[in-house]
Order: sequence, then C-alpha cells, then structure tokens
Amino acid sequence: MDDSIVVRAPGDRQIVLSRLFEAPARLVFAAFTQPELLVRWYGAQGWRLVRCDIDLRVGGRWRFVSQGPDDSRMTQSGVYRQIDPPHRLVCTELFDDQSYPGETLVSHEFTELAGRTTVTTTLLYATAEGRDTVLRYPMTRGIGQSFTRLAELLRTTTTTRGEQR
Repeated sequence: MDDSIVVRAPGDRQIVLSRLFEAPARLVFAAFTQPELLVRWYGAQGWRLVRCDIDLRVGGRWRFVSQGPDDSRMTQSGVYRQIDPPHRLVCTELFDDQSYPGETLVSHEFTELAGRTTVTTTLLYATAEGRDTVLRYPMTRGIGQSFTRLAELLRTTTTTRGEQR
C-alpha cells in the first residue's frame, strides 16, 4: 500500500488531503470520532492528545488539547455540522492560538472500495491568506505522521465501540 498523503490546493482558500487506508470505512470513521481511538493516533510525531472531548451530534462541540515537545500545548475546537456515518463528517475548526483569521470548515469523506477506505479531507479557510499561511507550515509532514499512526492502529483494530467482538 502507498503510505503517502496526497495534498492539493485547488482554488485560493482550499487544501485537499487524501490517503488510502487498509480498513473498512466504519473503522476509519470510528477512528475519527471515538476519543478512545483518537488518543491512539492523532498528532504528529512527538505530539499526543491529552484531552479529547467529542459531542458527536450536529451542533455538538469537539475540543482537542495536544501536548508536544517541551510540554508545549496546542488546542483546537469546533462544532459538528454534518454527520453521516461512515461516509461523511463535517465540522468547523479554530485553534486557540491561531495564526490566521477565521474559522476553517473541515469536510472528511470516507470512500470504501473492497474493504479499503480513502479519506479525503477538504479544508476551506476563511481567507486566501489563511490558506497560504497554513501551506507554509509543516502540515503535510505532521498529518502524514499522524496518518501513519492511524494506519498502524487500523491494522490492529477490528471492532468499534458498541460492536460485538
């Protein structure tokens, strides 16, 4: 399997990321929405979630607090706008110490074919300047590292909360 993440920047306010995972969509969707799974993969190398609050309903809020090297912290939060398990998840995103203006709309599409799932994430920034700022960060490396951890988790996870083993 190709472990690479594909990054495109169509238009002036979007970033689109995609990666194929060797797991069914229901498991990948669960990994994006269940705190007990998110804490096992979310974050670049050296970072980990120390708080993961999810109210998974339209209008529900989420909040992630990540801890990194030298005890640095990063907090991001938002509101769920659309939830269609295991196909689509849409939410807003705002960082506590954000370096660009406005809220970002994050849309995750989970497309399964023959037991493998492609995750396509579209980030729609409030401004072109915000998108350009994010493109200057090591975002591709960080998300790539996080998705590598997710792929490892999916190799060892066969059930989600509420399913019979």
